[in-house]
Amino acid sequence: MTSKKNVTAASLAAQAMGWIDPVTKAVVPPIHMASTYQRDEDNGYRSGRIYARADNPTFDQAEATLAALEGGAKALVFSSGMSAATACFLALAPGDHVVVPKVMYWSLRNWLSGFATHWGLAVEFVDTGSTAAIAKAVRAGATKLVWLETPANPTWAVSDIAAAAEIAHRAGALLAVDSTVATPVLTRPIEHGADLVMHSATKYLNGHSDMVGGIVVVGDDPEIAEQMTFLQNAVGGVQGPFDSFLALRGLKTLHLRMKAHCENAQALAEWLQGHQAIEKVIYPGLESHPQHDLARRQMDGFGGMLSVYVKGGEPAARRVMEQCQLFTIAESLGGVESLINHPAIMTHASIPPQRRESLGITGNLIRLSVGIEAVDDLREELAGALR
Repeated sequence: MTSKKNVTAASLAAQAMGWIDPVTKAVVPPIHMASTYQRDEDNGYRSGRIYARADNPTFDQAEATLAALEGGAKALVFSSGMSAATACFLALAPGDHVVVPKVMYWSLRNWLSGFATHWGLAVEFVDTGSTAAIAKAVRAGATKLVWLETPANPTWAVSDIAAAAEIAHRAGALLAVDSTVATPVLTRPIEHGADLVMHSATKYLNGHSDMVGGIVVVGDDPEIAEQMTFLQNAVGGVQGPFDSFLALRGLKTLHLRMKAHCENAQALAEWLQGHQAIEKVIYPGLESHPQHDLARRQMDGFGGMLSVYVKGGEPAARRVMEQCQLFTIAESLGGVESLINHPAIMTHASIPPQRRESLGITGNLIRLSVGIEAVDDLREELAGALR
């Protein structure tokens, strides 16, 4: 790992901690495919490696780079964002109370309202964009985890991490933040008091839509780090070595890609805000966003995700999507290519319509994952689709 002092995060990521293979002097780390390691003659493991589910040298650099970028003491790679997120809840005990967002990643929301409640967690969904709502929900001594997703998918509410951390810690709870959309380039939750940070590495960290993975970064609590390390091994949700390699490759260009995502999304949001076919644009970089001032204080950019409400209801939204080519109709987000998504009939279709609409996920809502293409091309396509 690099020993250079005062290196910026962008340089640290581009060089992936400056690691050089000690044997070959290669600047790109090898992919270790071995599932097990040889024991010493005295039955020991002086190499420090025992079994690939618990440890793989390919993990080391990706984990160390993410820990450094987030300002955490330890990072752990998982097989998916879901396995990383659920590990944070599986570290709790049946009967523990948790506070989570009403609007959040749909798969985790389904897991919390289904498996987690049946397993015994007391799950309370609140508007985590409101500090007052978090304070009202948290129960001293009973609440063990407050979970934020900021900005929250797909309505992009921004939560006050520092205020939530103060509330959680005062009640004896931990604060965990899903920072997938912000990435460590835009927000570093540990600096604001968070104990855990989770990323779906499938999204911006990888950035090329060619792997699935998750990462949990732990602050400075050795006990929490030990518990998460145990779960990574015991539950078995570890990342494959090739996916870990791809995650590290993506991290090297993260800062450049996020700059392009932010610039393109801001330009499109400002243009769409004045379009006659659009009812409303939701993007933290717009002054019309309810938490715009908070986003300016807490973030170093506003990200590549925005949502729009199209005039004409669900039929109009469907027509817009059908006219797009540069914006591919697909799940997921955060890749270099632009994607378009209709949450009401795609990601959030399993939520009953009345409850879904109460969350702001109506039939005319379209979610845009803005890529790094030429923004003029993206604007021209949307103009034609909206026409």
